[in-house]
Amino acid sequence: MSDHPFDEGAAIPSDASVVPPPPPSRETEDARFLQTVEALSSTPQFALALDSWRIFRIMGEFVEGFEAMTGQGPCVSIFGSARVRPADPTYQLCVETARQLGEAGFGIITGGGPGMMEAANRGAREAGVASIGCNIELPFEQGTNPFVDLSVDFRYFFVRKTMFVKYADAFVIFPGGFGTMDELFEALTLIQTGKVRNFPVVLVGTDYWGGMVDWIRDRMLAERKVSPDDLDLLYLTDDPAEVVEHVVRRYRRENGHGPRQAGASGAEPRETP
Repeated sequence: MSDHPFDEGAAIPSDASVVPPPPPSRETEDARFLQTVEALSSTPQFALALDSWRIFRIMGEFVEGFEAMTGQGPCVSIFGSARVRPADPTYQLCVETARQLGEAGFGIITGGGPGMMEAANRGAREAGVASIGCNIELPFEQGTNPFVDLSVDFRYFFVRKTMFVKYADAFVIFPGGFGTMDELFEALTLIQTGKVRNFPVVLVGTDYWGGMVDWIRDRMLAERKVSPDDLDLLYLTDDPAEVVEHVVRRYRRENGHGPRQAGASGAEPRETP
């Protein structure tokens, strides 16, 4: 374990709100999988054999994910930057939002790492609902945060991303970087193309996300690259209570009843209008 402040257990200044990740220190399975034949310095036949056998590992990851995630009850996937720390106000906002979603009857799914993921799992723990972390192998060390109750480890991003979508009744997205944008726009693409049902996609942070939403409206929509209805796929707010109200209302419309995930203590969730 290095002494970089991003690493679990490293000393982090108490006033640090954002810390960068360390440089890559290893090759991941995803990287090996996506290598070209030329990069492998092998024959096409050998590369084909490697990829064919890799299918079994990928299949195993899907099976493990399905077995772990099935039966967890209604859940919300929460995304955001791994780089923020508790000193960042959005960290505390994420804790509160996840806690209120948990009290409304939803389990919480995250990427299992630090930052906003930790904040969301912390809120789930406080609410006594399922706190799930879908961790991923990265080029640098990333431990599972201490607020995850069910941890599922993945080598392949596309398997992990399947779990985020398949077992979520909503996406709630806090300020983040490329990975957060990836999850956001994949969800919008899947909904837009009818690959998944239309579930809520909530952006928390009007100051952070407002410029992007304006650009989508002023450029994409103005140039007819998207349709007017596509803008309705996004809900923008700063208020945890509004997040919960929007997600619960959409869940009721889809299912005919509110979320009914029992807490870890066996208590019934708070009924949300």
